[in-house]
Amino acid sequence: MTQPATSAQPGAPATAKDIRRPAPRDVLELLKPITWFPPIWAFMCGVVSSGQPATGHWIAIVAGGLLAGPLVCGNSQAINDWFDRHVDAINEPNRPIPSGRIPGRWGLWIACVGSVLSFAVGAALGIWVMVASLVGLAAAWAYSAPPFRLKASGWWGPALVGLTYEGLSWFTGAAVMTSTLPPTPVLVVLVLYSLGAHGIMTLNDFKAVEGDKQTGVRSLPVVLGVRNAALFACGVMALAQVIVAIYLVQQGLMLSAGIVALVLAVQFALMPKLIADPAKRAPWYGGTGVTLYVLGMLAAAGGLGGHW
Repeated sequence: MTQPATSAQPGAPATAKDIRRPAPRDVLELLKPITWFPPIWAFMCGVVSSGQPATGHWIAIVAGGLLAGPLVCGNSQAINDWFDRHVDAINEPNRPIPSGRIPGRWGLWIACVGSVLSFAVGAALGIWVMVASLVGLAAAWAYSAPPFRLKASGWWGPALVGLTYEGLSWFTGAAVMTSTLPPTPVLVVLVLYSLGAHGIMTLNDFKAVEGDKQTGVRSLPVVLGVRNAALFACGVMALAQVIVAIYLVQQGLMLSAGIVALVLAVQFALMPKLIADPAKRAPWYGGTGVTLYVLGMLAAAGGLGGHW
């Protein structure tokens, strides 16, 4: 069957047949709504950790949630899909860009417009939110685009995503509520959870091992092997939570520390099943162990905000 003109090699110059506008549903798919939940959750943890009541802040909370999720995170997905279109042609050929549903250079223009819009919303929410937005946007481009393309490193790529998904989103939530730099205890905990999120991001790399090998992406499953990468991911996630629990005890937040310790204990019970077959069970662990990880984040935020 003859292939449509829009399925030409990704990145090829636009022609008279591929400059049509992409369908809204394809743009939405490009922005990957399923990925918005983690930064929105971290943003809400920031809101809770601020200790401020939601009353009188609803507009800022809604705008900040949109900034953390559909804008900065969604835009980062567009950036990544544009610069990853050759990898996706191997791993996920039905994605909007390699399939031709986002034709020509539309993917790049969407990423550029999204960056400008994200910065504008961040600037409207205050100086600290603007700073966080700038850092997040810079990280998104550095992660996917040459000459940095940090995603090619199994060490720097997941660290950068963990910082932006968890840390910057949490920071944004706290800053939206107070219009100031969050206090030191909040900064310490959000940094620790960001570092632990390196393990979560490593779990996401198991689905693309073959494509990464073919395209030279040195993800940890490629560099260390699948089993060793799973062991490393579990160790990083666990260590971060251990330190968080100890720090919360030092802050006198015993209930929060106990909840973090409890959810970590359940994760320890789940980890052997993940390690036995990481490639198959990474999605399962994402729905179980990672869910417990982020519940611990909320418990820590509640204590830091004086809610219990």
